[in-house]
Amino acid sequence: MTSDLGPRADRPVAGRPDPAVADELGMTVYDVARDLRRDVEDVRLPLPIDGAREAGASRGRLVAQLDEHLLPRLRELSSPAIVVVAGSTGAGKSTLYNSLLGEEVSKAGVLRPTTREPVLAFNPLDKEVVHEGPATEASRVVYHDGVPRGTALLDAPDLDSFLADNRTTAQQMLEAADLWLFVTTASRYGDALPWQALSRATERGASVAMVLNRVPTETLKTVRADLMLRLREHGMTDVPLFVVPDVGPHEGLLDPSVVQPVRRWLTLLAGPERSRAVIVRTLKGALGALPQWVTSLADAVDAQGEAAHTIRTVVEKERPAAEKLARDGVAAGVVAGASVEARWRELSGSAKVDRVKVKNDTVRSTRRAGRRREEALTGLRADVEAAAARTLTAAGGRVEERLRAVLTAPGAPAGGSAVLPDAAARTAAREKAVTATVEAWSARAADVVALLGDGDRVTAAVKAFGPHGLGTLLLAAAAGSDDAARLLGRTLGDAHADAVTALRDDLADRAAAVVGAELDAVLTALDTPNLADDAASGLRVRLSELKRLT
Repeated sequence: MTSDLGPRADRPVAGRPDPAVADELGMTVYDVARDLRRDVEDVRLPLPIDGAREAGASRGRLVAQLDEHLLPRLRELSSPAIVVVAGSTGAGKSTLYNSLLGEEVSKAGVLRPTTREPVLAFNPLDKEVVHEGPATEASRVVYHDGVPRGTALLDAPDLDSFLADNRTTAQQMLEAADLWLFVTTASRYGDALPWQALSRATERGASVAMVLNRVPTETLKTVRADLMLRLREHGMTDVPLFVVPDVGPHEGLLDPSVVQPVRRWLTLLAGPERSRAVIVRTLKGALGALPQWVTSLADAVDAQGEAAHTIRTVVEKERPAAEKLARDGVAAGVVAGASVEARWRELSGSAKVDRVKVKNDTVRSTRRAGRRREEALTGLRADVEAAAARTLTAAGGRVEERLRAVLTAPGAPAGGSAVLPDAAARTAAREKAVTATVEAWSARAADVVALLGDGDRVTAAVKAFGPHGLGTLLLAAAAGSDDAARLLGRTLGDAHADAVTALRDDLADRAAAVVGAELDAVLTALDTPNLADDAASGLRVRLSELKRLT
């Protein structure tokens, strides 16, 4: 008979293992496994280099192994040993499961997938030692007298179910199990799926048994011999193998004599002490498999750091030439361009800003005329700022294009394309930064004007153009306007040269900073603990602890 499990207690998420764990494996094993789980969870492999995808998948399996089996088992060693009945679609595992129990507990039939919800059966006498965990939470739990005491039988969904959720659940159930009873058929035992699943069992150190189902009598000897050979080739010489002959079309349970060898084997595992031995053996196997697993993951993390170092080196190698090109472009005095020249011609014709009188090296003007010139020069400043912004934006854009070529072309460092920022986002960020930096450069003109001093020629020039207007002329000259430079020479003499040079040098520095920001945008993506030189140190510590324990 069967009965549904009553209300479930909250699953423990922390704490110490029970005394049985301390007796069998030692208290520190749980601590090491818990710390390992934390460090593995923290691992990220952001660079798509060779092996990263596989290492990421291995990381996920390791977390699942720790979450679904090792940590729950280390906490609650007294709970019955979970034997999962697993296999591919149509292998007959649900029929075998029901036949072992002597009652149709798990739905079996010709429609696929038959097993949608895992079914976990315990012996009623084990009810007091059943603990909540991943397997009970994901399954329909029943108590049945046909389950040998000290064990639990779990019927999992098909490993190759066409429903993704079923496949995921099947994998989770395998991770939660202490022993795998893998069911395949005489026609499908050579498929890749059974051997992939068995390899995963070996990888995590799980105990495994195999059922070869529906074997025709005339080929039984040949098929069994071939399967035994395959098991030896995969290093599974100690795997128990049960052969269930083909009984032809049928409905319901198999004859008890057909499944008696499997039932007898399960009975041999029964009883608290014997099932506990299975659990401990599987735990020790799983713990013994962890060092190689963790080593591979740590090596993958180190490879990420090495790739990041290579990318940094390649990017930094571009910096000197990129900054020099940006500085030289400003220093050449070509920032102003046609737009500034056109504006100057307009101002010269309408506002006559360049037709000031100079007597005895000093400009002569009224304050009213100076205010008119200052207002007229507002448009020139806008054009100069726009020209400077175009120059700096173009310089940054060239560097971005260069980096994309360097990091994506044949021979580029591994993973380089992954650290390139989004092109549209980078363009928006550059334009925003350039706007701010040009505004700051323009504002600097006021300080430069103030540094000219209060001599007669300077005072007269300020009166003739206004302080803002005089600053505009200095900016225009710094940007490369010969007309502005000649006017400043007439009104200020040689005093303007240092001021123009200061503004030009300042703009050159800002241009270098703009292209530097393009380089830094890539380097920032590498500035993460996951790519640090010591990123694998935590895993290496856990590895040394595991080796001492195993």
